[in-house]
Amino acid sequence: MKIVVIGGPTGSKLVTHLRECGHETVAAALDTGVNLLTGEGLADALANATVVIDVCGPPSLDDAAVLEFFATSTRNLLAAEAAAGVGHHVALSVVGIDRLQHSGYFRAKSVQEKLIEDSGVPYSIVHATEFFEYLPGLVEAATDGVAVRFAPVLFQPIAEDDAVQAIGRISVGPPLNGKVEVAGPEQFRMDEFFRNALAARDDPRAVITDSRAGFFGAELAEGTLLPGAGVVLGETRYRDWPGWTSAGADAALDQLDRYVRTELILAETSQPEDEAISRPIDEWQFDPEDGPRYEASLRSLLGAVEVLEEGSRRETGGG
Repeated sequence: MKIVVIGGPTGSKLVTHLRECGHETVAAALDTGVNLLTGEGLADALANATVVIDVCGPPSLDDAAVLEFFATSTRNLLAAEAAAGVGHHVALSVVGIDRLQHSGYFRAKSVQEKLIEDSGVPYSIVHATEFFEYLPGLVEAATDGVAVRFAPVLFQPIAEDDAVQAIGRISVGPPLNGKVEVAGPEQFRMDEFFRNALAARDDPRAVITDSRAGFFGAELAEGTLLPGAGVVLGETRYRDWPGWTSAGADAALDQLDRYVRTELILAETSQPEDEAISRPIDEWQFDPEDGPRYEASLRSLLGAVEVLEEGSRRETGGG
């Protein structure tokens, strides 16, 4: 069974996990010659593939750009899968997406899901709650000056590794031709959770309880972010996750730093990873116009990581 994984950090974890489980797994991305927006490289990448897992995200959160990204990339991917005879399309989406339609991002994800459902390719859509690893990003998005505003609603975040294991199990099983939810084992009030989480990381910002605080532009009510019956639960509790304290957060930042720098090197060379040096430039399956955009987004992300690392060093008295 050949499994093709499309996506960034979560995709990299999936590739590692599936290979450790003994499955032939390959990554498909810009740096391996696959362009979802133009369709270049898809036919070669999907040749003899049984399963395709799509966990990719858009380069911009602008409403129009997000919609264009998910609509175009999903159409191209599904068409290539149909041509290659792929038997199982697995896509990562979000718990509560039908209740988050005030957000352009989630409306675009709904369009993606509809395209999958109507494609004729056997599929499984995995709705996951928020990953522990991405919670700092929620804090930054909710920051208003020196305060952080969160609504007092329940949510049920999950460790990314637990989500990866669930996605892996689903991908090697029969297509659901439907949706399944995955979430962490604990529910928290969002305002209380982040108040405690910031304190554990020695973050001085105050968390303000604000019932009007949104979530990526969407309004929140009790239950908006919660899974329903039949949810698949991860095993990792938040306080058992290494990144919940300042020391653990530093380790997570270091891992992200290494990943971004590796991706940036690949973007700067604009070559496929394997045997790229031996191939003439006119044979590269890479859209030159995408290179500068991808490199710019990586440099922006790396800059943010360096700012966070510097702040962490100052707080701990490091050099």
